[in-house]
Amino acid sequence: MSQELDESSPNTWEELVDTAQQQDPIALAEKIESLSPSDQAFAFAHMTDEQTEQVLGTLSPDDAADLIAGLPEAQAAHAIATLEADAAAAIVRELTSDEQADLIGDLSPEDAEAILGELPSDAANDVRNLTRYADDVAGGLMVSELFKFPVTATIRDVVDQLAVDSERLGDRNIRYGYVIDEGGRLVGVLPMQQLLFVKRSTPIVDVMIGNPLSVPVTMDLFELMDVFDRHRFLGVPVVDAEGLLRGVVHREAVEHAVTLASESDYLKSQGIVGGEELRNMPLWLRARRRLSWLSINIFLNLGAASVIAMYQDTLQAVIALAVFLPIISDMSGCSGNQAVAVSMRELAMGLVRPNELFRVWSKEVTVGLVNGAALGLLIGIVATIFDGNPFLGLVVGAALFLNTVLAVSIGGLVPLLLKRLGFDPAVASGPLLTTITDMCGFFLVLGFASVTLNRLVS
Repeated sequence: MSQELDESSPNTWEELVDTAQQQDPIALAEKIESLSPSDQAFAFAHMTDEQTEQVLGTLSPDDAADLIAGLPEAQAAHAIATLEADAAAAIVRELTSDEQADLIGDLSPEDAEAILGELPSDAANDVRNLTRYADDVAGGLMVSELFKFPVTATIRDVVDQLAVDSERLGDRNIRYGYVIDEGGRLVGVLPMQQLLFVKRSTPIVDVMIGNPLSVPVTMDLFELMDVFDRHRFLGVPVVDAEGLLRGVVHREAVEHAVTLASESDYLKSQGIVGGEELRNMPLWLRARRRLSWLSINIFLNLGAASVIAMYQDTLQAVIALAVFLPIISDMSGCSGNQAVAVSMRELAMGLVRPNELFRVWSKEVTVGLVNGAALGLLIGIVATIFDGNPFLGLVVGAALFLNTVLAVSIGGLVPLLLKRLGFDPAVASGPLLTTITDMCGFFLVLGFASVTLNRLVS
């Protein structure tokens, strides 16, 4: 039975670390296995890099691979990157080919090459070949572990080959063998249950399903969805442009990719375009990923503001201030929506609990300080050039800086508060955030302008 992580057991990750410090891999594996996947992810989200390295290093490579395979992809990559290359490679070797490719693809190029350098050359080449494909096409979703047999083989040859490969592929739940010609092109599919009902001397061409359905390595996710909607197959062979058999794409892999694509679309709509983010990632990485979109968006908003700026000559200096009001409001709202998106993802994955308000706020406010300072400086410089008055730049820059810090604080906390109160954070977080940040932004701008009014109109 899964051990539940709730508010009454907040230190489960510390228990895992303590067990790892005792160098007891069996007890540690049993503790981790007693947790549900979401609780495992929750525990590792609260560990430091040193603690993560110690836990993974204590586990056997096989147990560590089972753990890594169950974590969210971004969290798995972050965890494996805490290890030395040889220890990480030992874990990677225990993963399926698609899991290896996904994990290696999420690492920095330096970490990826270091780990690949520790793998056998053929395994490293297989991973490199798989990482060449995009994540949302058949080549990027397929596994390369499969049973394949020459068209000239007999059932006896197949049985003998299965005995040789059983240890390597025995835990892959493989139900079909694939028949290839002398050039490696797919010519048939061999249902494994057929082996029980025919003579060992029977040629496999008499048993196989000829002209089987296959998909090209370049078939995109939505076309794959259509294939599995029209057919009840659990897996479909994948071939390249020459018809060479490259792997098998499974139904569950496609369904999982569809779920991730839906989540990614939502996060992009909220301004997170630099990859998955978790709050235990380095501060500068998290700030850079959010700032990349915000920096672009500020110039897009300046384009809209230029319509008002055309009438600048007829307006007083205080009216010039109004040009920047919608920019400050919109940019603060974007920052807050990024925080909302991360809180909603972590709530959905079980990485954070609704009562962890201070932890979430402390993580968000650091990003807010960095991004608020960068955006405030940028808009301050633009405002100074725009009006020729440095005090206008000081007012709008300071207002955007403070409102950004406030927006990410609210955006990070509102989903947790709503969840705790029993409301749907997906529905209510956006409107609440927009209303509060607009109000506070206008108050900050106009309040600072009132204090420096003589400087603005001089």
